[in-house]
Amino acid sequence: MGQPVASGAARPPTLGKAMLNKYARAFFTRVLTPFASFLIRRGVSPDTVTLIGTAGVVAGALVFFPQGEFFWGTIVITLFVFSDLVDGNMARQLGRSSRWGAFLDSTLDRVADGAIFAGFALWYAGGGDDIALCAVSIFCLASGQVVSYTKARGESIGLPVAVNGLVERAERLVISLVAAGLAGLHAFGVPGIQYLLPVALWIVAVGSLVTLIQRVVTVRRESAEAEAEAAEAAEETAGEAQPGAGSNGAARTSENASRGSEAAK
Repeated sequence: MGQPVASGAARPPTLGKAMLNKYARAFFTRVLTPFASFLIRRGVSPDTVTLIGTAGVVAGALVFFPQGEFFWGTIVITLFVFSDLVDGNMARQLGRSSRWGAFLDSTLDRVADGAIFAGFALWYAGGGDDIALCAVSIFCLASGQVVSYTKARGESIGLPVAVNGLVERAERLVISLVAAGLAGLHAFGVPGIQYLLPVALWIVAVGSLVTLIQRVVTVRRESAEAEAEAAEAAEETAGEAQPGAGSNGAARTSENASRGSEAAK
């Protein structure tokens, strides 16, 4: 889930980048380089690692979370997050940088995100017995996909979508998974900590809504500015295409005024 991409191929932050800061990534990249080299020698491709990593995240979310096993589910997801570093390391060693890698990476990231919040929704629809939190989890799932879509769609029509939203993908994942992992400690006898996950889901839901509004407003503004610039450029082009129009019009006006003056005499 983290292959380097060709220049100009935009992609959102991956799950691994969302959960690891740049210093931690640098450390784990050095640690995982021998393992990446081993996989290369075995003929394993970066795309295969990406697929396995996503499958691990999906399994961790949809097997453990619906049973209320938030601690172990988060542990499993975190372990497979390291595939995000391994496949990127492999791609760099192989000198591969492609738009296909960017596409696969981004697509599978959406699958992983959906699985995480679907796991929460399934728990609250079942053993968690809280229909309101089930609805909040579903809203987090849907809004996260739409937030990502608005940026991708805006960029596809030539707009920069230059806005840093309140709660983007990295924040959604870190807030949700950290809260889930800590909430899972309730099973080990830590009192009151189970309430962290509901609070986190409400924060993500509200933040995602605000971020969606921010992006829609930004796209609307940038679209209006682009259309205004296009109209202004078209007017300038039309004016340059008729270089004598202004002087000829002024000459005709002067001639008509002169004729009127003679008629008055």
